[in-house]
Parts: sequence; C-alpha cells; structure tokens
Amino acid sequence: MGPNKKTAHLAGLLYFLVVITGIFSLLYVPSQLIVWSDPAATVANIKSSESLFRLEILSGLLCYIFFLLLPWVLYQLFKGINKKHAVLMVVLAVVSVPISFVNLTHKLDILSLLSEAEYLSVYSVEQIQAQVMLALESYHHGNLVAQAFWGLWLFPFGYLVFKSGFLPKFLGFFLMVGSCGYFLDFIGRIVCSNYGELWISDYITIPASIGEIGTCLWLLIMGIKIITPKAEDKASA
Repeated sequence: MGPNKKTAHLAGLLYFLVVITGIFSLLYVPSQLIVWSDPAATVANIKSSESLFRLEILSGLLCYIFFLLLPWVLYQLFKGINKKHAVLMVVLAVVSVPISFVNLTHKLDILSLLSEAEYLSVYSVEQIQAQVMLALESYHHGNLVAQAFWGLWLFPFGYLVFKSGFLPKFLGFFLMVGSCGYFLDFIGRIVCSNYGELWISDYITIPASIGEIGTCLWLLIMGIKIITPKAEDKASA
C-alpha cells in the first residue's frame, strides 16, 4: 500500500506540534526567564513565573512524545521509496528521545532547588543560585548532545523527500543541507570555546529550519501528490 494523504496530514500535524512545543520550551520560555550573566535575576524570574517554567517542562515532554511518534508516521510515507533509508531515519530520530527525556530532569532539579525545603537550609542564597545555573547549563549540554541526532536524522529524511516524487525536491535539499549544518554546529560548540561569538553560529542552522518548517507546513496543508500507476507509466514513457 502506497503513501496516502491522510498519513501525510497526520505527519504534518505531528511535525507542527513538535515545532510549536519545541519553540515554546526551547526558545520562548528561556528567553523570558534566563539571564546567563545574572544568576540572581534568573532565579527571581523563575520564582515569579513558576507556572511558565512548569509549562516549559510540560511542553518539552509533549514535544519529545510527538517527536517519538513522528518518524514512525514518516516511515509509513517513505518506506516504499527506500526502506533502508527510512529505517535509518527512524533510528537516528528515536535515539535522541531518551536523551531528551533524561535531560529534562535538570529542569525538575531546579524546581527542587527553589522549593525552600528544609534540607536546603544548609545552602546560602548564592549557592542555590549557582546550583540553578549549573542545572540550566547541564540542560543546555544535554540538548547539545541530542542536537547531534536532531541533525543526523534530517539527512536520510531529506534524501527520501528529494527522491519521493510526491514532495518538492527543494525541501529535501534544505533538509540535507540543514543536517550538515546542525552537525557542524554541534561540532563547533564542542571544539571551539568562542564558537557562539562567530557570525556563522547565527546562520548555520537556518537551512534546517527552512527545511523542517517548510516540510511540516507542506504536509499539514498540501499533503502529498499521489502518483497513480498510470501517471508513472506516462512519466517513464
């Protein structure tokens, strides 16, 4: 049984949910609460907006659940194109999920640190603030490890999109280029201490964003172009 529009729309919906929950938990909330140069301000922000911080954790959990389901639905779309590449796509995507789930424990640790429990009285205010920043840094490092796989899975995914014939080739191209960009960004942040100050760090993952958001919206809104056997015969004639 070949790919169908219902499966494509489901994949688009899951991808859309991944994008929305990911933007909220990975970009929006941290931008509102974290001041890396000011631990006291960061702790004050989290305390005053604890509900927002808890929503970030919930959003992250939902994001990774959706991302666990997404590659399996995409597999149903692309297994007829190249089964080996479809399996590789699923494996590389799913590997990142347990890393991401475990990584969320650092955010839960922050809630514990700010709970004012009796056992925390042995720490000074400054020590609590330092522990919170360390937990945030550890969470950032965990995301960096997961990022390697967030990038790697895009290459077989992009290849399948490019070869499919039922999705625009330019989306597959951006996904493959974005895969390389993600992985180079991962390497750069590990081997270069001032990588974040380099101009390329602001742009290297843009192709991935174009490819992923573009594919997400195309699947969600347009679905896929169904190629009938007759159309295939005409194309090969």
